[in-house]
Amino acid sequence: MQLFVNDLTVIDFSYLCESRGVVGESWIVDVLLSGDLNAESMVLDFGIVKKQIKAIIDESVDHKLVLPGESKQLSISKSPRSGHLYVDFNLTDNAMFLQSPAQAFAVIDTPKIDEESVTRYLEGVIKQQLPENVQGIQLTLRAEHIDGDYYHYTHGLKKHDGNCQRIAHGHRSKITIFQDGQHSKDLEQYWSQRWHDIYLASDSDQVAVEQIELSDFAKQNLRPDHQYFCYYAPQGRFDIAVRKGTLEIVDCDSTVELLADYIARQLKQQAPEHSFKVVAYEGVGKGAIASA
Repeated sequence: MQLFVNDLTVIDFSYLCESRGVVGESWIVDVLLSGDLNAESMVLDFGIVKKQIKAIIDESVDHKLVLPGESKQLSISKSPRSGHLYVDFNLTDNAMFLQSPAQAFAVIDTPKIDEESVTRYLEGVIKQQLPENVQGIQLTLRAEHIDGDYYHYTHGLKKHDGNCQRIAHGHRSKITIFQDGQHSKDLEQYWSQRWHDIYLASDSDQVAVEQIELSDFAKQNLRPDHQYFCYYAPQGRFDIAVRKGTLEIVDCDSTVELLADYIARQLKQQAPEHSFKVVAYEGVGKGAIASA
């Protein structure tokens, strides 16, 4: 017997990629369970599927930086801070160095993070926690179908009490822009290109190189154009070094509300004689609207 739940959840996370650098992503999760009927004549109660399996997925990947454990460019080591890790991704053009609480990372034994490797990882984690009558699980991870333009961004929210505080998690997000009440594909394409695989940092979190906490290896491999950001949040201290080519520093926190406002203000500054409405998404099916 098989039981399915489509659109079980959405995982919003970022991952490290040798060709793209850091990539913000949002994947919809469908689940298919196989097994015998239990004493309640069910494979598994829908309430358990929606609550327990979703919780396992969220704990394993959601709002984390997912690391390809077999990448030769990746190094993971313990930080002197209790429960913290150094992560060094030493790409020639997109080198990124971090210190964060260990819970902000997920390591998958693969050279490349993609739908297949994350699916295998999650299925293995979930199988260990299923009742005996459930013999099989099949997950489908899929990106939202978007007809228009979108961007992949990575960020962190130091003021957030939940997992959004992690300094390198992200989203794949649609954007819709209206100029003087008319839909503008050109402006949408511009912002999707501007924020293609971008790291968005708040100017209030920027620090000098002397203030950053990174591994000795990272400090020896920093480039002149690396920029440094750090903050304390309830889960611990977060540090990151990002090169200018994959970075935009915004004059606000990077909540979706303020990012929508940031884009609207940027557009208004460039063309003050026009009016703009920005519909910015944060992952799938949620977002904010700002006008200028």
